[in-house]
Amino acid sequence: MNGDGPVFKKSRWGTNRYVYNADNPVGLALVVISTALGLVVLLLMENRVGLFAPTPEPTWHPPTSYVDVRPYEPLPQDPYGTTPTP
Repeated sequence: MNGDGPVFKKSRWGTNRYVYNADNPVGLALVVISTALGLVVLLLMENRVGLFAPTPEPTWHPPTSYVDVRPYEPLPQDPYGTTPTP
């Protein structure tokens, strides 16, 4: 390993992109760290934990009823007029 080389070097695939230089200790550390970070993110996604956990279901609460909002008022005996009159 030569510590005098650049951390990044031009790609040999004919593109104008730069890649990590594994001959440099800092470049090698970047290769190892980015690979480990990628694997950890993939494992978190696979197991659906951490940032990739699904949102929890909302807890159920009984709805506020009409009786809780207003004082009790008795309903009429036949509110819809369905009882036949004699």
